[in-house]
Amino acid sequence: MQQSYYIFTSGELHRKDDSLILINSEGKKYIPIERVYDIYVFATLTINTTLLSFLSQKKISIHFYNYYDFYIGSYYPKETLVSGKLLINQVEKYQNYEERMFIAQQFIEAASYNILRNLKYYNNREKDLTGYIDEIEELRKQIYLTYDIKQLMGVEGNIRKLYYSAWPIIINQKIELDKRVKRPPDNLINTLISFMNSIIYTKTLSEIYKTQLNPTISYLHEPSDKRFSLCLDVSEVFKPLIVDRTIFSLLNKNMITENDFYTDDGGYYRMKESSIKKVMKALEETLSRSIKHKDLNRDVSYKHLIRLELYKLIKHIINEKNYEGFKIWW
Repeated sequence: MQQSYYIFTSGELHRKDDSLILINSEGKKYIPIERVYDIYVFATLTINTTLLSFLSQKKISIHFYNYYDFYIGSYYPKETLVSGKLLINQVEKYQNYEERMFIAQQFIEAASYNILRNLKYYNNREKDLTGYIDEIEELRKQIYLTYDIKQLMGVEGNIRKLYYSAWPIIINQKIELDKRVKRPPDNLINTLISFMNSIIYTKTLSEIYKTQLNPTISYLHEPSDKRFSLCLDVSEVFKPLIVDRTIFSLLNKNMITENDFYTDDGGYYRMKESSIKKVMKALEETLSRSIKHKDLNRDVSYKHLIRLELYKLIKHIINEKNYEGFKIWW
């Protein structure tokens, strides 16, 4: 079974015959290549072109994070699942105002619905969130009344602001979340959100690589240089299910507390290395969790739901079936 590999200790990563070998202060570790889905690097790592060629051959992406645990980039192997026709259609959907708005609205419709499902879940467990639910339901009515992306993003921003303001009620620990602060995150919650959102961004990139979609052509977020903006679009839909629920679980079970963070000499509020490992373990458990798919009538993992979402988007782009964003049904 393939899995994601996380590297937290500085060292060297090489090809060794038909395997990988990681050499660091902990010794040597052999990693069978057939078990590798993708690789995440949170330390200084020495690599060479032989390794990159091997990863390309095996179609394995490697994602890099800097000293502050911010995502800085990926080695994205040469695309093999290419389709000129799909690329043209993907661009045409972006250039067509009505088509772009339809897809973007579907992303926000689905993301906000999943946010509501989270709130209703905890509202049914003696957390009084009725006021937040009512206000967000009213805001959701504005989604299909928007006439441009900027206005749509404004609605989305208002929904998330309300949603985050409910977190101190959902989370049993005493937390501060006056506002969402990203760079640099200034407290426990903002640090967790930023870190885990960046992981889902790269998880989505790994899934896009398994399709014929171009990750730089997006609909909700503006395509630009130096980022795979389609990952931002699609990950919005899955953050409530994968990121937020994992955070709630970690904090409500006291698996992560203020003791897992520190402020470095530069004033950055950071997770300890041991804490990052705990967070990644919990996130991988969430991604591997399975649910019986209502249409496929078989069990699929949360991670595979992302791939299925991309296939749905492809069907819309080739005019086979209108896209409808993923909504939690259980």
